Amino acid sequence: MNIRKLLVARITLFFALLYTGAITYFSLIVMDFKVSVAGFDPTDKMLHAGAYLFLAFLWKLFFVFHKADFKRYTSNLLWVALACFLFGMLIEVLQGTLTSYRTPDWWDVLANSTGVVLAVIFFTVMAPTVKKLKQKVA
Repeated sequence: MNIRKLLVARITLFFALLYTGAITYFSLIVMDFKVSVAGFDPTDKMLHAGAYLFLAFLWKLFFVFHKADFKRYTSNLLWVALACFLFGMLIEVLQGTLTSYRTPDWWDVLANSTGVVLAVIFFTVMAPTVKKLKQKVA
C-alpha cells in the first residue's frame, strides 16, 4: 500500500470514527434546540435519514480506500449497511435505557434505515466512478 493511499484511508477512518462518536453523543444528550438550515426546518426524521446516510457513506469510503482490491465492493457495502442499521437500533435502545429524557422511537429506526438504504443505492449506482476514483488515488 503506498503512502498516499494509506493517508487517505487513515483520514477517512478518522472522520468515520469522529462522526460515529458525534452521532452517539448527540443521540444521548438533551436536545433543547431546533435545527434550521437556511430558514428551512427539516423534520426530525429527515435529520435521522441524513445523519445515517452520511454515516454509511463515510464508513464505505473508508473501506473503499482501505482495501487493496475492488472484488469485495458489494459484500463490503452490505456489511457496512448492516453495521449502520444495527448501530441505529442500539442507539435507540440506549436512549430508552440510559436516559430519562430520551425515548426510543421505531420511526427513528425507519428513518435511520432509509438513510442507510440511500447510501447503498448511491454506492451501487456509483460503483464504476468510485472504482476510477480509487485507481486515481492509488
